[in-house]
Amino acid sequence: MQFGRTYEEFEIGATYKHWPGKTVTEYDDHLFCLLTMNHHPLHMDANYAEHTTEFGRNVVVGNYVYSLLLGMSVPDVSGKAIANLEIESLRHVAPTFHGDTIYGETTVLGKRPSASKNDRGIVEVETRGHKQDGTLVCVFRRKVMVPTAAYVKERGGEQPGRPEPAATGTDSRGGK
Repeated sequence: MQFGRTYEEFEIGATYKHWPGKTVTEYDDHLFCLLTMNHHPLHMDANYAEHTTEFGRNVVVGNYVYSLLLGMSVPDVSGKAIANLEIESLRHVAPTFHGDTIYGETTVLGKRPSASKNDRGIVEVETRGHKQDGTLVCVFRRKVMVPTAAYVKERGGEQPGRPEPAATGTDSRGGK
């Protein structure tokens, strides 16, 4: 399984479809609200949402959807990243409700070598999130600093810091 890409592996125009999707539960939404101290009744109070909003029900916090999509993109985009440099834009296009399943995809918009360090590059991507019915719910663009293949090789390869299993003198079942 690949975890992120080196600078050389990104191709302008390539689109990565992130799998699997995530069905958003009421618990997910409420936990995110509590963790971020967002107590707006649109997200927490079903009666309020039903009677005072155009949606008629609770709406999932937009930044939860953004965070979910960002996380979904890590194995394909930023698993090897040195830094997330910039979120250029973030748009919440349509509401997400409890029970919706979010799917993400990311397209490479551009790339360039780092101006200050020759062992890394800057990749610009756009990530889009859709609900199960194809409705676009969130779009954001960001710039990520990623290593070159030489950088990765110099620092231990694909899994730097991963320990080797200790030799125990037994097989996997505990026998000799």
